[in-house]
Amino acid sequence: MPSAWGLLGLCILGCMNGCGSFSSQGLNAEGVRLFEQTRIEDAMQEFQRAIDRDPTNADGYYNLAACYHRLAVAHRRPTDIAQAERYYYLCLDRAPNHRECYRGLAVLLVEQDRKEEAFRLLQGWADRNPRSPDPKIELARLHEEFGDRDKAKQLLADALLADATNPRALAALGRIREMEGEVGQALANYQQSLSSNPFQPEVAARVAALNSSVLARSPSPLNGGSIAVARPSSPIR
Repeated sequence: MPSAWGLLGLCILGCMNGCGSFSSQGLNAEGVRLFEQTRIEDAMQEFQRAIDRDPTNADGYYNLAACYHRLAVAHRRPTDIAQAERYYYLCLDRAPNHRECYRGLAVLLVEQDRKEEAFRLLQGWADRNPRSPDPKIELARLHEEFGDRDKAKQLLADALLADATNPRALAALGRIREMEGEVGQALANYQQSLSSNPFQPEVAARVAALNSSVLARSPSPLNGGSIAVARPSSPIR
């Protein structure tokens, strides 16, 4: 799976959605801590305890799905794949617009050569939420993954019509434009994304790299003259 999409979706979440009690929230947080120490099976026990304590805890189901998904990638066991899919759907039963869950499940389906199901999953989410940018962004990523950049750009433009400052849509659009050699447009999109959300180290790294590339291609000053470098349309904040 190319890095443009793939397992980038398999993050583990703290208690963001559906945490109905402090004890469930604490168990979920402990699972995240253990996962970050690569103690995946210990983390899974905490996530299971969290959902046992609060069956409405959507993030607990998602985190269990992501753990099984990680094990499936590492060991290729059919039981891990089946459990990952099961828990992704249990998460969506409790949080029908859980963005990370949709991405994780779509990745799992693609990895199992079920591309059409992945497209149907994300398209259905988009159809049910026509004003939300999130399904459009994830669907754009999937189209990009399979080489249809034009469709991906169209979907990202639609996402920006719904939310003109959405940092994820802007960063995704910048990525496509960078791949297509549109450095100036890519840089502008990345900078707009950072203006909306400065806490994106990967986007900040792309801005730094593109700025260096622009400077490297600038002509050398002659006879002590200065170089006028065009400033980006919006500053990095």
